[in-house]
Amino acid sequence: MRLQTTLARTVTVSGVGLHSGHLVRATLRPAPAGRGIVFVRTDVGAVLPALAEEAGRLDYATSLGERGREVGTVEHLLSAAAGLGLDNLTVEIDGPELPILDGSSAPWVAEIHSAGLTTLASAARPFAVPKTLSVHGSDGKWIEIRPAKELRISYSIDFPHPAVGRQSISLVLTPETYAAHLAPARTFGFLAEYEYMKSKGLARGASEDNCIVVGESAVLNGGLRFPDEFVRHKVLDLVGDLALVGRPVVGHVVAHRAGHALHTALAKEIRQALAGEHLRRVEPAPESVALAGR
Repeated sequence: MRLQTTLARTVTVSGVGLHSGHLVRATLRPAPAGRGIVFVRTDVGAVLPALAEEAGRLDYATSLGERGREVGTVEHLLSAAAGLGLDNLTVEIDGPELPILDGSSAPWVAEIHSAGLTTLASAARPFAVPKTLSVHGSDGKWIEIRPAKELRISYSIDFPHPAVGRQSISLVLTPETYAAHLAPARTFGFLAEYEYMKSKGLARGASEDNCIVVGESAVLNGGLRFPDEFVRHKVLDLVGDLALVGRPVVGHVVAHRAGHALHTALAKEIRQALAGEHLRRVEPAPESVALAGR
């Protein structure tokens, strides 16, 4: 069982938010053992722990908190942290959304690597799911986690578009596999949906520099980093959304055409299982037994 970690030093990253279009500045600071990952909106004084109960809007990204005090598009940073084994972190941000950078988590990985990780005097305590947990959505979308001895992710997508189509991947998550096979995979968007998304207040910071632009029949802004970059980015998002469990997770996650809503719903199911495991291990104090008998 490994020890918990945090950053060895503070780092600051600036950039535009994918959906808000706002220029934002995020400062990543070391945090003590047991703190987990906490976001602080310095402009409005909001403090938001990275836990599934805090999940807010889930359309095209994962946000934490309520409108006006939320932090949006947290999944790429959370993914990098979970993928590299970074347990405790305070993220101070002066706007409503984390910077999108190049649309992947590779820049966050580079920042974490440059800062370095330091171990803390507490165990990380991974949670191995004791039984299969599943969540089903509409149109045949589903996700589940099965008992396993490691964290494996198997993901499949099926888009009715010639540039995407059916793709699948399965891999065991380690810091090495994450950095090499998932972190560089960029977010993607369909040009046909761009005007609709802008009308809903989304994609206002999107550009050819921070996402894969999918046109009517092909990718419009250069080559892909992987032949199956689309499904790899879905796994990247899933790793970030599962970080909302608040502890490392051990199990085999299998997902088909899932997205942020199903990812976070599974994180909530795991947190409920985690709470149940904790309650089973805590015996009532003698005073509680006495009161119950009256």
